[in-house]
Amino acid sequence: MSSKSRFIISTLAFGYAFLYLPLLLVVLYSFNDSSIATIWGGFSTRWYGELLQNDLILDAALLSLKVAVTSATAATLFGTMAGLALARFGRFKGRTLFSGMISSPMVMPEVITGLSLLLLFVTLQQFTGWPGQRGFSTITIAHTTFSMAYVAIIVQSRLLGMDESLEEAAMDLGGKPLRVVFDITLPLIAPAMVAGWLLSFTLSLDDLVIASFVSGPGSTTLPMYIFSKVKLGVSPDINALATLIIVAVSTGVALAWLIMRRSARP
Repeated sequence: MSSKSRFIISTLAFGYAFLYLPLLLVVLYSFNDSSIATIWGGFSTRWYGELLQNDLILDAALLSLKVAVTSATAATLFGTMAGLALARFGRFKGRTLFSGMISSPMVMPEVITGLSLLLLFVTLQQFTGWPGQRGFSTITIAHTTFSMAYVAIIVQSRLLGMDESLEEAAMDLGGKPLRVVFDITLPLIAPAMVAGWLLSFTLSLDDLVIASFVSGPGSTTLPMYIFSKVKLGVSPDINALATLIIVAVSTGVALAWLIMRRSARP
């Protein structure tokens, strides 16, 4: 084996270890019998039982999952429409402004985004009475706002790299524009939409800063709960929760990979 090959393999091994070794340690210490999360006290699964009996953390996890699924679905819908407009509608009036508004949530600091959304909801409450209290709806709207920017960019990139002759051929054969979109365009960009949905779901599930601004009493998301626990010291049930999240995300990524692999087959 040449020195170049050894260097590449060593670099690759170091990169994977840097990324995944901390995750493996979290999984390992989730089976720790000790009450101190950083000290090994023997193998045990008792913290998983403690986790399932903790109503606060279960409610926070359920709220985060509901927000993530709803906001990811809405972001995929609106982001796909925005990507179609940017990639297929040419140089329409206001395109530059529209493109800037789509991209701005990606570069805007989360503190500024959260503060601006908080002021928006407070103003709406004063003038219209909605929202009565900040919670699921306000967090979902906030997460949809910044997630759809990522979906729009992903879909736009897929459309720009796609062969337009397929759509043109469908219209030459008498297909109406709407029918061409549903029968040709959407199936071809489906992998990009799935990728956008997964990215939006992950961003929503991981968000702490924006959710802290737009949530109210009794609406604690999972990152907010974990952050509050970290300030007081990590307990072993947090490791158990992190392990379950790792398993769920890994399963979702594997399923998405299988779906995209099958869709790519001729």
